[in-house]
Amino acid sequence: MDLEKAQNRIIDFIRNETGKAGVNGAVVGISGGIDSALTATLAVKALGKDRVLGIYLPESSLTPAVDSEDANILADWLGIEYRTIDISGIVSAFMDAVPESKSADRLTRGNLKARTRMSLLYFHANQLNRMVIGTGNKTELLLGYYTKYGDGGVDLEPIGGLYKTEVWELSRRLGIPEPLITKKPSAGLWAGQTDEAELGISYVKVDEVLKMLEKGAEHEKILNAAGISAEQLSSVTGRIERNKHKRKVPPVPELY
Repeated sequence: MDLEKAQNRIIDFIRNETGKAGVNGAVVGISGGIDSALTATLAVKALGKDRVLGIYLPESSLTPAVDSEDANILADWLGIEYRTIDISGIVSAFMDAVPESKSADRLTRGNLKARTRMSLLYFHANQLNRMVIGTGNKTELLLGYYTKYGDGGVDLEPIGGLYKTEVWELSRRLGIPEPLITKKPSAGLWAGQTDEAELGISYVKVDEVLKMLEKGAEHEKILNAAGISAEQLSSVTGRIERNKHKRKVPPVPELY
């Protein structure tokens, strides 16, 4: 990929889409990770730092201190307005109001946290007449590796055309602080969670697989070229198939 061309197209995309919508700027959820760092950086280049609000949404009992440090580093580096809202009380109030919550598994609880964050981002976007800018990359979108109406509930996905490995490359090109680039990717939905451990395959390998799948390569060729197991390939293709519903608008029956 021509990263300079991609960068310029994304900047134009953000500027054009917010302009067409007639909004005053952007709201970006800042996590301390590289996807949100790159998204916020490109939004600043498109709109200017005064029109980008970064919101950090930790859960005090779970979110690592390093995420707070990295989120602060990014906000200071960009010079954007930055707010921190602890979601712990909101999540606890929800769980207290639902008796069945005591038996909820960690995925159900994790999705609740992602949807709580989405609601807070939209509250600020509505209040300020801005758009919520998503931070999902192409790898995540193809795999459906995000929460429906959580981190997938956004107005724009500017880096949705970049594979995770390309996110790292473009971030280095733009000079984003190195600690954000090298830290292990995590959605932070439960203790010890990392993306690659949950996926069962590294982002380098999964991007290689996805690119070959897009070109229509046979599974045997993918296995040989990528050097992965049949179980890993099956996991990737299974995620793509299971999560098709996330990439489509809700279906409506034909009545006429």
